Amino acid sequence: MPRFALVVLAGLAASIASADRPFAQSRPPNFIIIFTDDQGYGDLGSFGHPTIRTPHLDRMAAEGQRWTSFYSCDSVCTPSRAGLLTARLPVRSGMTSDSPSVRRVLFPDSAGGLPDPEITIAETLKPRGYATAAIGKWHLGHLPQYLPMRHGF
Repeated sequence: MPRFALVVLAGLAASIASADRPFAQSRPPNFIIIFTDDQGYGDLGSFGHPTIRTPHLDRMAAEGQRWTSFYSCDSVCTPSRAGLLTARLPVRSGMTSDSPSVRRVLFPDSAGGLPDPEITIAETLKPRGYATAAIGKWHLGHLPQYLPMRHGF
């Protein structure tokens, strides 16, 4: 039997065999973004640290995906969080300072925050059926108009 006919026959047999199976309901995958300050690459057990114990994070790394490459767009929290959540350089959303000697960090008494027109990952995911949450340090503005609930969380 020619090779092409064999491939066609195998494909036809596979499609017939699967035709009576109900389609699995596809759900979007769950994922968690953990973003920490002052953590080095090897500071977790799952990344090779010999003494720091992180059993829950190690289990998440073992059972899920472990991403080993990330570009941090700044060395301080406000711009790096803005970059991660918007997928844009923080300078585009005003989350950096004009002076290289001054780092922009938004504390609870700071004015300003992530501008409303900026689209976050949460605002992109919600219409696709995801439930979103921001837990912990925000540092992207603390006035009501800048809080996580105004940015899709």
